[in-house]
Amino acid sequence: MESRAGEAPGRRIRLLGYTSGTRWRAKVSRGSVGNDVAQEREIKLKIEDVKALLGRLKKLGAQPVGAGPGRVHEENVIFDTPQGGLAKHGQLLRIRTMTPEGKAKSKKEKTKPRVMLTFKRPVTRPAASDRRPVPDSSHKVREEIEMEVTDAATLTTIFEGLGLSGWFRYEKYRTTYRLPGSKAWARGLLIELDQTPIGTFLELEGPAAAIDQAAAELGYSKRNYVLKNYLTLYIEECRRKGVQPVHMVFS
Repeated sequence: MESRAGEAPGRRIRLLGYTSGTRWRAKVSRGSVGNDVAQEREIKLKIEDVKALLGRLKKLGAQPVGAGPGRVHEENVIFDTPQGGLAKHGQLLRIRTMTPEGKAKSKKEKTKPRVMLTFKRPVTRPAASDRRPVPDSSHKVREEIEMEVTDAATLTTIFEGLGLSGWFRYEKYRTTYRLPGSKAWARGLLIELDQTPIGTFLELEGPAAAIDQAAAELGYSKRNYVLKNYLTLYIEECRRKGVQPVHMVFS
């Protein structure tokens, strides 16, 4: 599961089972009261021609979510123990700080960043007697717990006091789109355009059928699906360029 690929401050960078994505969730019951767990389902598409993609999105009637152009800067920090205890179990603990681009209408309406705390883990495989469907292997599916917090710095201090460290940082600019309500098949679907230091990607997150139809409408098939996380993609890009991986940030 792990592959040494260089040094990050205080620890090694390795290939881990992490994903990136938020907001669409399917509730899956574990069979006891108050024990429902949210799942995220997503895929990525590598975008070579952004202008052409934007044209297809416009044709589908996609509109940015949020005020103005909807472009948001994201800074993500992944936390783990010095021994990589979370990663060894395929788990992720992340603080994401999201800052919308664009000027506020007035000084009083200053744009404030939002901070999200996310914990992810592999989906529990159903037992033979369990009637829950096995996740489709053509999509990335993870169990996810997420909440909004008010102070990333204080939370970081708490994590560090518990022996965790923010060992990998990555950033991107994300624009989230939704399709119009007239497209009933797209209910619950999020279309997220990510501009990253290693290229442009489109994330489709939501119900399986909606993901597949949206990809087809945009000119892609399942063979184009990327299930790797940004950490893995970043390390592969560093290897291709022959540089040491540290953090995936804009220079």
